[in-house]
Amino acid sequence: MQPTIIHTDQRYITALLQNDVVIVREIYDKFAGKIKHYIIANSGSEEDAADIFQEALIDIYNQATNKQLQLTCPFEPFLLLICKRKWLNVLKKRGREPVTKEFGDVSIGEDVFALAEQMKQNDQRLQVFLQCFEMLGDACRDIIRKCLSGDDQALIAEQLKVSYGYLRKKKSECMAALTKMIHTQLSEWK
Repeated sequence: MQPTIIHTDQRYITALLQNDVVIVREIYDKFAGKIKHYIIANSGSEEDAADIFQEALIDIYNQATNKQLQLTCPFEPFLLLICKRKWLNVLKKRGREPVTKEFGDVSIGEDVFALAEQMKQNDQRLQVFLQCFEMLGDACRDIIRKCLSGDDQALIAEQLKVSYGYLRKKKSECMAALTKMIHTQLSEWK
């Protein structure tokens, strides 16, 4: 069995345990905005976001204190996952739906680390997709955007003042170019 490799972001956990004001401020500066954006985008308020963020940090602190939490993944996706779970619980309570276990009742296991790592990878893939998408020409970006909107392609062809056959051919070419760029970018990472 391989030894567990502790991620360099363990410094955030250590800062919480030692009440290191400088690094705790860094946690707020780097991550609070993303949590706020997520919660506001999902039926919450700024106050909800502040509460969830604070509760998540307290839960992490308690896990570090009581169970010697060791990060094996980056801190950001780990924190985001905890905040998302906490927010989903709040939404379920508000909707009077059954609530999953509170985070404090659940130990932080490898499944959470794996989910956090998977979230990080998905975020990286999304960033590659967006970068490659922006490198496409205006016409390709417009065609792909319109086709991904779910509208009927005959209607899209009419809006773009092109034939249906041309739209299908051009969409196929644009998607092939986008796919090739994405594969090239991802293979350079490996």
